[in-house]
Amino acid sequence: MNNTTYSVKKNEIQSKWYIIDATDKPLGRVAAEAAKLLRGKHKPTYTTHMDVGDHVIVINCSKVKLTGKKLDQKVYRHFSGYIGGMKETTARELLAKSPEKMMTHAIVGMLPHTRLGRQMAKKLRVYAGSEHENMAQKPEVWEVK
Repeated sequence: MNNTTYSVKKNEIQSKWYIIDATDKPLGRVAAEAAKLLRGKHKPTYTTHMDVGDHVIVINCSKVKLTGKKLDQKVYRHFSGYIGGMKETTARELLAKSPEKMMTHAIVGMLPHTRLGRQMAKKLRVYAGSEHENMAQKPEVWEVK
């Protein structure tokens, strides 16, 4: 009987490209699927301490849906570090101004908050419309359930 666990090596990691269409899908569900793909949890070779995930392209972020009263009640805060430096913006304002930031914030928040998570976040591309510049990579369509 073999009592050793196989661990994938760095040169054995193969990453693919996936594209997710966020049209009329809830923000959290799209973000959870994208984070799962970025971490590599859909692969049998998933390893917690290595970046085995794939590249993810999210398109149509401006058409994403927020359920309930989140458009008006969800608040994004940023603090500059100075007195009176708290900036607040609602989800409705952020969706109108830059929907890519809202999607990126949701996805990166579901990744580990370490060097490994920052490395995974570099493989994320987010676009407000349906046009993107990664057609040369031949991305596969990933359906959000």
